[in-house]
Amino acid sequence: MNADLEVTRFLNEETPFRNTPRVAGAIEYSANGQRDPTTVAILQNYTPNSGDAWRYTLDVIGRFFERVLSDPGAIERIIKSTPSEPLLDLANRAVSDDVKGLIGGYLADAELLGTRTAEMHLALASRDDIPAFAPEPFTPHYQRSIYQSIRSQAVQALQTLRRRAKGLEEAETLLSNETEIHRRLREVITTRIGGSRIRTHGDYHLGQVLYTGNDFVIIDFEGEPARPLSERRIKRSALRDVAGMLRSFQYAPYAVVLGQAEGSVIRTEDVAALEEGGRFWQRWVSAAFLRAYLATSAAAPHLPANREELRLLLDAYLLEKALYEIVYELNHRPDWVRIPIRGVLELLA
Repeated sequence: MNADLEVTRFLNEETPFRNTPRVAGAIEYSANGQRDPTTVAILQNYTPNSGDAWRYTLDVIGRFFERVLSDPGAIERIIKSTPSEPLLDLANRAVSDDVKGLIGGYLADAELLGTRTAEMHLALASRDDIPAFAPEPFTPHYQRSIYQSIRSQAVQALQTLRRRAKGLEEAETLLSNETEIHRRLREVITTRIGGSRIRTHGDYHLGQVLYTGNDFVIIDFEGEPARPLSERRIKRSALRDVAGMLRSFQYAPYAVVLGQAEGSVIRTEDVAALEEGGRFWQRWVSAAFLRAYLATSAAAPHLPANREELRLLLDAYLLEKALYEIVYELNHRPDWVRIPIRGVLELLA
């Protein structure tokens, strides 16, 4: 069974969540003795939209960069207003009028997306009477499996950097922090983490969300295509989805700087200023998303019970995503590897 059919049908029929397309039907194949049918095709209703949230976000950032470059004092204000504290702390900070003026309406968009993400997870965790979706305890054994998985990812990423990123200053800085990376990872097994494992989106980022003009609709629940179907149905922490979206917010400004936004032409002499602007944008937008997500989730039992546990687990998943991205970029887009490297270094700061 394809997870997209299973999860979308569950959300449609067993929960009040409405920010995902409705399943109209499916073609399934069953062989003799086969317990579950194989999904051949899915038909869903059409959702009127303005494109996915990734393209919408790149357009927004392109306009933000134009404002930054046209305002002589903008970069100085941005540098002064770019926060360095951990994201969870930043999510509790009030947003100044200057920040609101520079970023504009996308702060509200990020908050709305955080709300919809939390509502999705609340719906996915809402039915303990349906075995495939019933929340399961977040056990010490599962904590150790997370640690071992991310540790393996770290070893692979660092080895690949040594072989293929020689001479890149940021790569050398990251490699010099190898001991600190492993120390941070061990925190996952030295502290008991509460909460539950639930069914999640599994491959959550801005490209998996449609923008309708005034709301967001979440699509593509099939999970990571590179993983086996059985693995995509495993229950995980909802914070893994959250980390995926936060990583997407970091990628978006760099994508514009690297020429991925339509009609955007970046001059070489403007790159340094726009990278400063991009970090400012990413930090405040990520905080807005996280603030709304946590406020909507409130004391949801599927999340860790206290702030320290929340920080440990969210940082672990952010590290996992960024380490995976390092290997991916070195294999496919070497010029982009600075993006996940900076993501790791920011977590270690």
